Amino acid sequence: MKFYNSLGPNPRLVRMFMLEKGIQLDSVEIDIMKADNRRAPYIDKNPAGEMPCLELDDGSYLAETVAICEYLEEKHPKPALIGATPEERAKTRMWIRRVEARITNPMTDGFRFAEGKAMFEGRRHLIPQAAADLKAIAREGEAWLDGQMAGRPFICGKSLTLADILLFAFVEFAGVVGQPLDPSLGNLKQWLDRMASRPSAEASLHPIAKAGGMKA
Repeated sequence: MKFYNSLGPNPRLVRMFMLEKGIQLDSVEIDIMKADNRRAPYIDKNPAGEMPCLELDDGSYLAETVAICEYLEEKHPKPALIGATPEERAKTRMWIRRVEARITNPMTDGFRFAEGKAMFEGRRHLIPQAAADLKAIAREGEAWLDGQMAGRPFICGKSLTLADILLFAFVEFAGVVGQPLDPSLGNLKQWLDRMASRPSAEASLHPIAKAGGMKA
């Protein structure tokens, strides 16, 4: 297998997932600042033009972060980061869906339509007038999740899962591009500190992000 890698929270969450599972793959770097992900030869592999992408052993390609992580979990089931039983896997997928719908999706578009507008202009349909409302939706989602996490160290309970890794990659990134976590959200703040202390958090940062003080 081969991992098509780049700067950004999406590739980072897959890198962190692989580090937590002890998976090492050859990688190919794609320069998203030059929009190399939006033209051939990359879009011949992933026509959506998004990062990252995984080349499988049969020569086919798999994109979308959750799909990539679920595939890697099936190939390398231990340690289980999605779940060891049908019930655990269903619970993790439920929380992934909630995290994406309530927090990371509006958070990401809020960034793209505002601070990231110069980069994404011409690459996506941008709605700058929606940026503030999308950021507000993400903050509301964080406040809701803070209440849900009372008394538990991770999103799904006692154990780290893909839901935590996904949210962490985006909350850390957002924190340095105009959407810091509200410090009054004590449960989420403790969770964020707990996640940031894991060796995989620092090890998953892209070299360009490290050099520029970014979190991606």
